[in-house]
Amino acid sequence: MPAQQYLLETIGVQPAAEGEPVPGARTQDARWAANMAAAQQFHTRESHLGVPRKHIEDANGAPVKLGAFLDNTRRRAAKLSPQRRTDLDQLGMRWS
Repeated sequence: MPAQQYLLETIGVQPAAEGEPVPGARTQDARWAANMAAAQQFHTRESHLGVPRKHIEDANGAPVKLGAFLDNTRRRAAKLSPQRRTDLDQLGMRWS
């Protein structure tokens, strides 16, 4: 809305330049990498991936909903790329 744009500009907020990435937006590969880092950290500490659905892993100072990630990944296993499935198999992923 023009009124909102005006108010934001008066406090110094400038619109993003054309083609400039949105701050905080991550690619699917970046999200996968963050989830895998959390899974690796959990596996290293616990020697398994039997993570409760509500478990949140603190990975590199950022909370990762590891339990939900693993549960959703199990449900969508047929859609995973062979490489991603192999990465999880190496951590001992239980698929059912």
